[in-house]
Amino acid sequence: MNRLWGGHKDGDQSPRDSLDQERDDAPNEHTRLLPNRVESTNYLSPDDPAVSPYNLWSVRIVRYLTILFTILTFIWWTILLISTFVTPPGFHTRGSGFFSFSYTSLTLANLLFALVFFAFPSKPVRVLSVVMGALLLVNVILVTSVEKTRHEEGWVGMVSVLWAFLMAIWTLLTDRLVQWGKTEEEERLTGRAETRRTLGEWTAVLVSTISMVILSLVILLTTCTLVLRALDAGLAPPGELFWVDGGKYKLHVYCHGNRTGSKGTVLPTVLLEGGEGPVEDGLWQFADEAINNGSISRYCFVDRPGLAWSDTAPSPLSAGMAVEAVSEALVRAGEDGPWILASHGIGSIYSRIFSARHGADIKGLLLIDPLHEDDLGNVGSPGRGFLLWIRGIISPLGLDRLPGALFNGRTKEDRVWGQSAYQTGKYVFTKLQENLVADTLSKRDLASSRAIQNPDVPLNLISSGVRIREDSGWEDKQRDLSHLTHKLEHWDIVDNAPHQVWRTRAGRDIIEKRLRQLVHAA
Repeated sequence: MNRLWGGHKDGDQSPRDSLDQERDDAPNEHTRLLPNRVESTNYLSPDDPAVSPYNLWSVRIVRYLTILFTILTFIWWTILLISTFVTPPGFHTRGSGFFSFSYTSLTLANLLFALVFFAFPSKPVRVLSVVMGALLLVNVILVTSVEKTRHEEGWVGMVSVLWAFLMAIWTLLTDRLVQWGKTEEEERLTGRAETRRTLGEWTAVLVSTISMVILSLVILLTTCTLVLRALDAGLAPPGELFWVDGGKYKLHVYCHGNRTGSKGTVLPTVLLEGGEGPVEDGLWQFADEAINNGSISRYCFVDRPGLAWSDTAPSPLSAGMAVEAVSEALVRAGEDGPWILASHGIGSIYSRIFSARHGADIKGLLLIDPLHEDDLGNVGSPGRGFLLWIRGIISPLGLDRLPGALFNGRTKEDRVWGQSAYQTGKYVFTKLQENLVADTLSKRDLASSRAIQNPDVPLNLISSGVRIREDSGWEDKQRDLSHLTHKLEHWDIVDNAPHQVWRTRAGRDIIEKRLRQLVHAA
């Protein structure tokens, strides 16, 4: 029925009202592009590509930040890789640097796995991320709280382990956020959270879980090795540590005995130089016995950079550079000679350079099965260098140190300067430095030292009979070394002695006898 005054029926609209209604219903910037589960029942299939956590800005921003962190970590990884061979200014660490590189490699791998499996969150990965974060937190505490470890790793090591810890937490939060976003979008677009996975998704979850298990095991081994380093830090050096090279690192200097003999005369000090290992592993005990027997009155030794208690030096490090550091450490310790130089194996390379640069202070040379300069090519071979680098990269895992400590009864002394010292990252890094310049810079230093060597310095040469029988060319090289000066006094070949001649009684006796003659004839 019409209104009394001629109005329209209920529900009737004027043309103007219709236009206004159409204008209100037109899409605008606030209109949803995808249906809302509350407003619509037209849900998408769970397999529709539109059902993705990437629909959320928060998820996309987190992915972009993860990419940024990965790029930054790769740049840092590249710098640390270069530092192994040529140390950039400010990046020198007094330890090996391999721990910093390992932490950064772990971080890079963790971030790359997070990016590859970004859209496939899983609970096992989150659990393993928590384990990794807890282990890395222990690493942060050990690196920063143990004084020796903190000094050896420096700011580079502390930044690397802290960054690894933060990125472990980041990947954990990222995986949780993606899982939340995935659930939200599935509920909004399909009406419920999807519980099933495709074969491809299960494969991605399996691979990501296996990857995280491997990373967790690597971090666990690294943590155990770091604990071992913390225990070894409690072993105090017998001598003193002195800053060298403008305060970049410290060298260990130890001296024992009296400057004068039993008759009150001033006698030269025997300066020991180890071969492939530290002086402490063999020659130290021999020198103590020689003092007790009255053969010598005093001896000193300086651990070369990276050996025993001495810090590592920046790269590159030639034999001449190492000798300069040793000389500086002796001066700072108040030791000025005169010297009888006793060296073994490759240590003779350093002693010969030291002798040439301190001619007036050198009263005698005793070379024990010395290395010839022609063998520096083998020391500096690329294949050996690559193997040393690989050993250094895996050294933080402690694959040899941990079993030795747990099952073979290896002690702190064994690991710092004894039979297991070769397993430490510092030792491997030192040998890698030696390898990189052996056939170039070190060979040049040795050639110049041979040219300026004082020809009147008394020389004694002791060779391994076993080595001569095994290598026919070794005898010829020993004979060439017998002409280093014009005053060869004795060349002894100890028949059954190995390269470490003092390991046999006959070898110890002949070394002690020649030292006694050199000391008392000076």
